[in-house]
Amino acid sequence: MLIRKPSDILPSEITTQAVYQQRRRLMLQGGAALAAAGATGWSARQAFAAAPTGAALPGTPNPAFQATDKPTSYEDVTSYNNYYEFGTDKSDPARYASALRTEPWTVQVEGEVGKPQTFDIDALRKLAPMEERLYRLRCVEGWSMVIPWVGYSLNALIKQVEPTGNAKYVEFVTAVQTDTMRGVRGNVLDWPYVEGLRLDEAMHPLTMLVFGLYGHVLPNQNGAPLRLAVPWKYGFKSAKSLVAIRFVEQQPKTAWIKAAAREYGFFANVNPNVDHPRWSQATERRIGEDGFFTPKRKTLMFNGYDEVASLYQGLDLRANY
Repeated sequence: MLIRKPSDILPSEITTQAVYQQRRRLMLQGGAALAAAGATGWSARQAFAAAPTGAALPGTPNPAFQATDKPTSYEDVTSYNNYYEFGTDKSDPARYASALRTEPWTVQVEGEVGKPQTFDIDALRKLAPMEERLYRLRCVEGWSMVIPWVGYSLNALIKQVEPTGNAKYVEFVTAVQTDTMRGVRGNVLDWPYVEGLRLDEAMHPLTMLVFGLYGHVLPNQNGAPLRLAVPWKYGFKSAKSLVAIRFVEQQPKTAWIKAAAREYGFFANVNPNVDHPRWSQATERRIGEDGFFTPKRKTLMFNGYDEVASLYQGLDLRANY
């Protein structure tokens, strides 16, 4: 088994947030001490900050996928969340998601593929080498975070199942547990939560299957045991607690399009020039930097991930928001 009980894990095998940040700085500077930094013991990034409690899930830092921004604290990342299955308040997921059952967990990969498969979560964790990637996350509501994810590019899984020529889109279906997810008993959205990408978007190396953050398995409130991270799109595209990945010919009918198509388009690319119908998207508030006098940041096109711009050449990004 890849995941061991906390009692089986030696303190020397766990990496602290402080060491993680040191590793990232050294890596970005080309420092030779990266490996040594990853082997040191754990200490809190800040004395008052919450520390990971889940099983360790290490990943190798990939210099090709490292934002230069300061990481958002583990405490903020795990306490300020959108996960409507557990409630619409930002604190609801941390309060209620502990009830989520994450074992056993399987993910069906089906549809227009040559090799449909049902994967156990442990098999998915072993499908490709785990990487640490520091990604910016921009929420459509106007706030942002910088999160050190652990996982690998979704394209590793896509290549494994061999999409057919009819596969134009990838649909992501999330878990519904009526007994543990208090939010699905209401009608805020049409459950299960469904999201989708074009196949070329799903194949882009930035699109990530995420199994952990800050060197540990995902907390339930962050989408355990498996979620998506698409860093150039608004956060609602990065579906949590995946149970099915389907390759389809037609554009998926996603949860937010069904709920409010005028406000939440299929592409959902971060674009400061296209306002939400009820607010501007030109600026954002970085969680952890939200003092009363702290100025908002300017929102970057594609959330700063300019390497994806070629995916949309010739596409009107105002009409296709």
